[in-house]
Amino acid sequence: MKSALTGLLALSLVLAANAASAQTKSKAPAYTPLRPVADCLRTDRINEWHIVDPRTVTVRTGPDRYLVKLQVACPRLSYGPPTLLFHSNPANQAVIPFSICGEAGESVRALHQPPCPIQSVRKIDKAEFDKLSAHASRSGSGANQPTKP
Repeated sequence: MKSALTGLLALSLVLAANAASAQTKSKAPAYTPLRPVADCLRTDRINEWHIVDPRTVTVRTGPDRYLVKLQVACPRLSYGPPTLLFHSNPANQAVIPFSICGEAGESVRALHQPPCPIQSVRKIDKAEFDKLSAHASRSGSGANQPTKP
């Protein structure tokens, strides 16, 4: 009887460990915000953007270039007028307005389309920017960014 109970207990522990491992693997990767905040993408300084694929956008703000990765595929970014609107998270709007750092709550959307959550933002060099942007399905300028945080 004891060995049967021990076996059931061991089996229960193995199943629980497997379930916890599977749950951990299915979670989205944690956010790793760009730091220092002075390096964050400033939406009020966007000169150009390119939709590379449904999960990837490149952005240039003067001499700085960024790779923006989205949490999920967002094919609707290519719909409507060639406009992308970047939104910082509400908690940071008062502290670092117009900044996208790759934090929870940040998004990008096309005009009249639902927002797409941003997973990460990182600076890239001109060569990588040009290589990725050359494959863009859509491009535009930053002329339509919101002017109020």
